[in-house]
Amino acid sequence: MMTEADKYNNPQNWNSTNLVGIPAGLIASTEFNDHPQCLRIAGARETHRGLFRLLQESKDMLDAAEKFRRYMDIVFHLKPSTYEIEHAEIRRFRPSYLKLMEGWGFDSNSQQGAVLKGWVESRFGLSPTFHQSPLQHYPSDGWMRYLEEKFSSRFHSNSIHMQLDLLYEYCQFIVQRFGLPSKDWVTLWRGVNSYDEPTVTESRLGKGLCLVKLNNLVSFTTSRERADEFGDWILEVKVPVVKLLYFPGLLAKPLLSGEEEVLALGGCYLVNASYA
Repeated sequence: MMTEADKYNNPQNWNSTNLVGIPAGLIASTEFNDHPQCLRIAGARETHRGLFRLLQESKDMLDAAEKFRRYMDIVFHLKPSTYEIEHAEIRRFRPSYLKLMEGWGFDSNSQQGAVLKGWVESRFGLSPTFHQSPLQHYPSDGWMRYLEEKFSSRFHSNSIHMQLDLLYEYCQFIVQRFGLPSKDWVTLWRGVNSYDEPTVTESRLGKGLCLVKLNNLVSFTTSRERADEFGDWILEVKVPVVKLLYFPGLLAKPLLSGEEEVLALGGCYLVNASYA
């Protein structure tokens, strides 16, 4: 029989406070996926009203992407200044949302991946379930490694959480303004090697229909054919657009484009599973 201590130490039972005003347990549920609500990170748009005024004036998605890029470069000093270039000064490394996304593309269990998962945990209250190893009983070596990496000063500075807040809010602006990739839900795919993949727990509900719990931030692809390359089993998922952080074509600089990758908030999903 599970004791109260066991429940407390099991991250599967954790939900924390967040900055979106909707309980984390609800955000992680299939009920939320069926009946999504608007998610707004407190203070993000209010603090950067100028950015969203510029975005409102955008003629199309390409124009919006270029305005977003320039704003982020200037406000967070992501590009070397003319003075630095002319004087060949050694510039201090400045973490950026782009570097985190690139790191995630190489390895979602990297330090960059830990910072991204930590941001989801902070803003939406969703605890991660996997980082290099299953994050089960707390404390554990896996949890200590994750906590150390998500607070690493190499990537956890330069207002990196605010950068990610603006990336999320920009993504949601594009969804609402241009209806891309969809106005409500988008069908995505994920390849897994087996039903017992560490980041997925499942309960068989019927032929091919499963309830799965995914990590707090998870990669999908817009192409079923690409999903075939990543596992023997293909999960077809209907994701509400309010859970999207990134989709192909969102930014002026192509990222994760080789795999047509989408980043979305995790939690529980009802999926159709099929053998590749």
